[in-house]
Amino acid sequence: MPAAVSGQPDDGDRSAARDPFGAGRLTAVVERLRGEVRAAHAAAEGRALIELAKGVIVERLGCGPAQAARQLAELAEQAGLSQLELAADIINQAARDRVAEVAGDFLRVTGDRPGTAGADTSVGVRLRTAESAALSADDTQSVAESLLAHALEPLGAVAVAIWTTGADASLSLRGHAGFGADEAARWHYVPPGVTTAARQALTARRAVWYPSLATAGVPSIGRARHPDGGRVVVPAGTGGRIHGVLEVCWARPLEPQPQAVERQIEALAELCAHTLETLPAEGGPTRPLLPGGEGPLELAELADGLHDPALVLTPHLDDAGRLADFRIRHANALFQDPAGRPRNTVEGALLLEAYPATAGGSELFDRIERVYATGEPFRSRRTRLTALVDQVPLSSLADISISRHGDSVFLIWRIEDESARLANLLQHAQRLGRVGAFEEDVLTGEITWNGQLFDLFGRDKTAPPVSLRDLAAHAHQDDAGAIRRFLHSVLHQRRAGSAAFRLLRRDGVTRHIRVIAEPALGADDRIQSVRGAYQDISAQHWTEVALTATRDRLVATEEEAQERNRLTLQLQHAIMPPAKPPLDAPGLDVAVRYRPAESDSMVGGDWYDAVVLPSKKVLLCVGDVAGHGVEAATGMVVLRNALRGLAVTGAGPGQLLSWLNTVAHHLTAHLTATAVCGVY
Repeated sequence: MPAAVSGQPDDGDRSAARDPFGAGRLTAVVERLRGEVRAAHAAAEGRALIELAKGVIVERLGCGPAQAARQLAELAEQAGLSQLELAADIINQAARDRVAEVAGDFLRVTGDRPGTAGADTSVGVRLRTAESAALSADDTQSVAESLLAHALEPLGAVAVAIWTTGADASLSLRGHAGFGADEAARWHYVPPGVTTAARQALTARRAVWYPSLATAGVPSIGRARHPDGGRVVVPAGTGGRIHGVLEVCWARPLEPQPQAVERQIEALAELCAHTLETLPAEGGPTRPLLPGGEGPLELAELADGLHDPALVLTPHLDDAGRLADFRIRHANALFQDPAGRPRNTVEGALLLEAYPATAGGSELFDRIERVYATGEPFRSRRTRLTALVDQVPLSSLADISISRHGDSVFLIWRIEDESARLANLLQHAQRLGRVGAFEEDVLTGEITWNGQLFDLFGRDKTAPPVSLRDLAAHAHQDDAGAIRRFLHSVLHQRRAGSAAFRLLRRDGVTRHIRVIAEPALGADDRIQSVRGAYQDISAQHWTEVALTATRDRLVATEEEAQERNRLTLQLQHAIMPPAKPPLDAPGLDVAVRYRPAESDSMVGGDWYDAVVLPSKKVLLCVGDVAGHGVEAATGMVVLRNALRGLAVTGAGPGQLLSWLNTVAHHLTAHLTATAVCGVY
């Protein structure tokens, strides 16, 4: 049965049924067109590099473009290279720039290794192609795509981001390749103070390598897609100023790279800096960021309107294009040179030449250099500034402010006024010491008080001050004589004088005040004014009163103690006279040596006794009552007499001491003693 009758589709019909709209063929066409576009871009970039090499040949050989093209083709054929590789080599030889240095270093490192032939040529071609594409790009996005395609993908990188720095040290994503559109939208702006990988490179002003972003724990663009991937972030700057940051991303952890690779990435960062410097900012001004523009003039007008000294600085580059110093473009009218030079001699000079000490301990130059590089303002209070005056370093404290405006640096400082600082210090000293100062014009009667003195007198600050001649009316009547002698010494004898008096304030409070003053004489040797101070010494007075009372009590206590000790000693001598008659005991000699305490205050209850009993036996005893003074001596009398009375009974020593213990326990008040006795 024919296929048309049987209803079974053939192979072509089955394919059409599976893909009715030809989507597969359309996808293939799109991919082919994309490949052609990429090839066209690559060819165009290669042609641009070749055309640049032709220009070098025209300049070197003095020939026309056609002859230069033939010369390039012949040299490439003889060297066994493509025209693109030879063009890159010619440009490297002519330029001798950073890219040429990187290619040369790579050649020296890999030249002796087997299997590396042509590697140096490949590096030169890749870097020069990326440079050509970046310089011809209209925006930073194209620069990022060119860097990734020509220079970074051969190094194993999968993505790249180009950040620009704002005046407030913020970061903006200006170009990216290898990251998704959503990821770029999330990271389009990084506020100041947020620590990211790019921020750390900006702060450190050097390249930062992260073997693994997850291990470092630093957030950055694309971390969700490549959490363990390595990163390298390099500041992109020219002439000491950082315009942005180049961030390169790898999909896997990054192994330590050879120095040649590090220099390649640094060269790409420098290329980014040149493009960021020349490409207009998105939505911003279109003028290049070059020194000497309109910025210094605008800042000069701003500086002239300030009430603090200010300098407008612009970068000064050396022959290699590196930042060497800053030139003083403008100094405002309030500027005062520490060495006494007029400001017109400072304007136009280099900062380190005019002020070499700024590179020393003050670190001012480093601060300015950092602000210019990163754009992050710097504020500091009481910063020590050092200037050389006749080769003698002079230091002063100042509040400084450094900020970057366009391509200029604005330096403002406020020197701490020594007189104002001392006046503030004196004010606090007067407050703590409760001192108030005054000055009284004897001729006009004008009186000047400071605020502390009004508080001491308990008067409102709107009330008139008290004259020295009226001082007695505000003091206790018993102090009138002291005030009169004080005024006579100052006003008539024209000598400094002082007096202490009791001030009777309006609020009923009495304060003890000391006044001290001296006359100020004029040219005619007459008194013109009197200046001095009042001090509230109430606390000191009452302290002295308390000390006097305490001293009196101590004297009375000492006298009482001496009297008690004298009585105790008399009592002890009455019981145990120092010169006692000999004992009437035949065949027995009794000798005693007693040394009481050296201090009379330590006389106490020590006692001894030797007595002949009615039985003609001899009682010998020694005792000690705990404590000192009259109480101990009285207890000693009780025990000594009690033992004598008990011994008359004829009992033995043990029984005597037992009875004596009963006496001490029941017949005395809290008496503690020790005793030993014997009967001979």
